[in-house]
Amino acid sequence: MRERWLPVGVLAGVLFVVNVVARLVTRFGFDGDTEAADRISLVMFAVIGLILAVVAFVQGRRVPVARWGADLAAAVLLAMALTVLVGPFLSGSHPFADGAGGFFAQIGLYAAFAAGGTLLGYLVLTALGWDHRSESLRRYAELKQSKPRRVVRR
Repeated sequence: MRERWLPVGVLAGVLFVVNVVARLVTRFGFDGDTEAADRISLVMFAVIGLILAVVAFVQGRRVPVARWGADLAAAVLLAMALTVLVGPFLSGSHPFADGAGGFFAQIGLYAAFAAGGTLLGYLVLTALGWDHRSESLRRYAELKQSKPRRVVRR
């Protein structure tokens, strides 16, 4: 049980720490500058997408998509919940300070960058032919061609 959920929790924690760093930089470095805050938020989302692309690339080589996809989705949902509900308190605000539109826009951006990063990592892996399924098919083809043909008697 611990082998399955510890990596999910660690990944969610890393994604939340990226958000915490971005919020603290915005709060203490650019207090009140909304343009800088928007840029830092976009950089934060890009870093989150990049992290998830790397995780998808690494996990896709070792584990079938069905397993790591569910783990990655759980980590992203947990990190998104922490980012949207707990994160604003770190910057001296509350989750609905910008209204419902701002709240749901943050959820949409997080989901879009997370899905885009994951998809990018897996597509690069698949294009290179290094994903778990391609490797399994390659090993199967090599095994079938290495065996001599059986003689059929009539």
